[in-house]
Amino acid sequence: MSEIEAEIEVESPIEEEEEIQTKSRPETKTDGPEKWGIAHIYSSYNNTIIHMTDLTGGETISISSGGVHVNADRYESSPFAAMKAANAVVEVAHTKGFTGFHIRVRAVGGVGSRVPGPGAQAAIRALARGGFKIGRIDDVTPIPHDTTRKKGGKRGRRV
Repeated sequence: MSEIEAEIEVESPIEEEEEIQTKSRPETKTDGPEKWGIAHIYSSYNNTIIHMTDLTGGETISISSGGVHVNADRYESSPFAAMKAANAVVEVAHTKGFTGFHIRVRAVGGVGSRVPGPGAQAAIRALARGGFKIGRIDDVTPIPHDTTRKKGGKRGRRV
């Protein structure tokens, strides 16, 4: 056995340590134990707007929309554009030291259907993947108690 081992040189694992390069983030503030804010997500069928504020809602931390991150108008409301907008807002919020957010989702409201657009869910997922704690997720769509008449006239839309 000793002759066979002598003939075959057994190579050991790489002895030199290779530096693993990671994507470095800007320096983050770590003042207190936790810093919470509110992420306002307005999602319509034409665009998705993500607006992060402090807990009072008075001071804006960061704001971004789907239209900033895509070229064509038809893609502004897409889940991809909403995800990119949320990631842009997440980066700024990390640098300002925020650790958690309450989320307020808003749809269009008014006479038509009050369903959030396609980008709302993608934006919430991107915020959760950004490393934030998520407190509450509220629907703050304005619901009219009395409103203007629906279009179509007294007898409705005749097909």
